[in-house]
Amino acid sequence: MINIRGLVFRYASGAVVFDGLDFDFTKGQKLGLEGANGAGKTTLFHIIMGLLRPDAGELAILGKKRVHERDFDEVRRNIGFLFQDADDQLFCPTVIEDVAFGPLNLGKSHDEAERIAMNTLRSLGLSGYESRITYQLSGGEKKLVSLATVLAMEPSALLLDEPTAGLDEKTTRRLVEVLNERVGSFIVISHDAQFLKETATAVVRLEGGKIVC
Repeated sequence: MINIRGLVFRYASGAVVFDGLDFDFTKGQKLGLEGANGAGKTTLFHIIMGLLRPDAGELAILGKKRVHERDFDEVRRNIGFLFQDADDQLFCPTVIEDVAFGPLNLGKSHDEAERIAMNTLRSLGLSGYESRITYQLSGGEKKLVSLATVLAMEPSALLLDEPTAGLDEKTTRRLVEVLNERVGSFIVISHDAQFLKETATAVVRLEGGKIVC
């Protein structure tokens, strides 16, 4: 699903994040991604989704080279991205509007999008949240609603950036169940070793701009 060769990326300050990174991710993998703060984990996700452009290297996603902005339209329809900060993901007044937004943009009818949104919320234990005002939710509730907006689009794979941050133990358990039961392919960034042990089938570490183990 994702093949990266010779990736080079520098911040505007000139700091080098990646200098020749090779990275592969195949359908069916449940991959954990570890690394110290500043190792480039979130930056890698942003490059895969086309939110940042590399300085050099080749990016092939879903079997096609991705270079220009238009190349990433298909990527964003098929790979769901859960941002580290839920406030970067939620922008509609109510929960149901946020969760139905993705299916509507995929061409679903209003009734079908609402049905998908309701079913997704139910699967995450969020029944009854439909009319809740998004900005009034707790941090953990926002994180789950953000996940619902991604799952409602029925993506082929997920990129999850610190999904357990701010979650209590009960909600974390629910997230583990969802990933194990509903999601066949994902890459998850996490500092939570127990969470990775329960969800990922393999874990790699980013260090010095390289996959080191």
